[in-house]
Amino acid sequence: MIISIKDSFKLFGIFIITCCAVTVCNMFLNYYFDITGIESLINNEYAQIFYDAQVMTCKVVCGVSGGCLLATTVVMLFFYIKHYIDSHGKEIGILKALGYSDFRIARSFSVFGLSVFAGCFAGYLLSFALMPSFYELQNKDSILPEISVGFHPELFIYLVVAPAIIFACIAVVHSMKKLKQPAVNLLKGIAKVKNKNVDIKSRKNFITDMKSAVLRGRKTLVFFICFSSFCYAAMAQMSASMKDLSSEYMGIMIFIIGVTLALTTLYIAVTTVINSNRKNIAMMRVFGYQASQCKKAVLDGYRPAAYIGFVIGTAYQFGLLKIMVNIVFADFEGVPDYNFDVKMFFITLATFVVVYEGIMLIYSARIKKISVKEIMGD
Repeated sequence: MIISIKDSFKLFGIFIITCCAVTVCNMFLNYYFDITGIESLINNEYAQIFYDAQVMTCKVVCGVSGGCLLATTVVMLFFYIKHYIDSHGKEIGILKALGYSDFRIARSFSVFGLSVFAGCFAGYLLSFALMPSFYELQNKDSILPEISVGFHPELFIYLVVAPAIIFACIAVVHSMKKLKQPAVNLLKGIAKVKNKNVDIKSRKNFITDMKSAVLRGRKTLVFFICFSSFCYAAMAQMSASMKDLSSEYMGIMIFIIGVTLALTTLYIAVTTVINSNRKNIAMMRVFGYQASQCKKAVLDGYRPAAYIGFVIGTAYQFGLLKIMVNIVFADFEGVPDYNFDVKMFFITLATFVVVYEGIMLIYSARIKKISVKEIMGD
């Protein structure tokens, strides 16, 4: 089996995340290289303090945001590989039965690196489109000498070429691990499942039991749901604080990135849950279960993860901004104190509830359209 380039570009979730990551990282790293070039021109203590704060900001932002999005990209890549192997098990099983080695099959997964390259390259180009405004914003009070946007080819290697190669290698190695199972298992669609002793007397009602089974079957999606609400909570609240701490421009950019990441990961997670449980939903409808009960069994189990992610995102943005204000800019005059914005928290929470629960209702309508006739040909 050869995975086509077309298959690679179906990984739009990875494209979006890598695009956002490289946009942010390249802006700040490019600024870091350019600002360090004018250090010798600084001739007063006030400017030196501001310079040190700007350098530290670049390091913190790239380290925190880049690291977080890198980890998410790895998890999403693993998810896509597992999903591809599960959905093409029969084809892979036939190839293994014909004598194809795991490595020979796995190496075709290297094309998944193209989605990383496409996302990184798009983010790289987007960052240069935003840089003139970003540079002007960073030095809007002309505390430092004029800083022009420079081109640093090594950043293209580090942020575009290297990630594509690294993730292509990760895809091959991880797919080899997933392919280490008998060909007959792949042909029959038998997944590796750890045996667990189940106490029949303690079994819950069917809906609750079904909900637990869905969560156990797609644990990675719990992370995606949590990450989605994390992005929404953190970026929405952080963007509101940028008006006082930085600028409205920075706030808008943070908000757009946060909402884009949140909606992308939520869409991937919920769509996968519905598609992977279409047969179960159809059979539940046949036995008289209402669409609302199907939704409860398939989707409602992820609600705790969504609200836990919201809490973590709230704590994350508060801690990060506190560090920036009290440590990075501690010696710089004119920086306002930052305290937890209770009003913005409840506004963000209210909008999150409306958005999340609204999306769940939309997918409930999709559940109603699933029928036994539709899945008989699967």
